[in-house]
Amino acid sequence: MHIPSIKKLVETVSLEELMKAEESIIEELPLVIEIPGNDEGEQLTHVMAAIWILECLKTNPSLQFKDALREYTQKVRSSIN
Repeated sequence: MHIPSIKKLVETVSLEELMKAEESIIEELPLVIEIPGNDEGEQLTHVMAAIWILECLKTNPSLQFKDALREYTQKVRSSIN
């Protein structure tokens, strides 16, 4: 997971485009937009994180990106443990 890549996606790509990119990666179809990552797994991680953060910001408008990112990373850490 590369935080600057996730931040760039959150700032530059719409939720709809990210959801289409997620589907394309899962279905092994060519991507219409550029998603940073060394392989499809890393690209999918970045897309899923950006989607989660955008949805979090949408439901909590007072939340800032850094706080939504922190919530996401805590969620990931707790799922690993």
